[in-house]
Amino acid sequence: MAEVKFEIKETVGAISTSPKGWNKELNLISWNGKEPKYDLRDWAPEHEKMGKGVTLNLEEVKALRDLLNGMELD
Repeated sequence: MAEVKFEIKETVGAISTSPKGWNKELNLISWNGKEPKYDLRDWAPEHEKMGKGVTLNLEEVKALRDLLNGMELD
């Protein structure tokens, strides 16, 4: 399996922390030297390991924001 290279360009924030200390984070990440995209996934404390996640471009993030803003959460 080929090595996946990544560079976290911006940490937007963490939305939760598991009992094992992993954070579910939204970050702007460049994968394999490509244009950075927004990425939501679990990360080990020092970003040495990662879980499966979802990668979104800016238009997809805007669409997700609009969907979340329209939800009735009470």
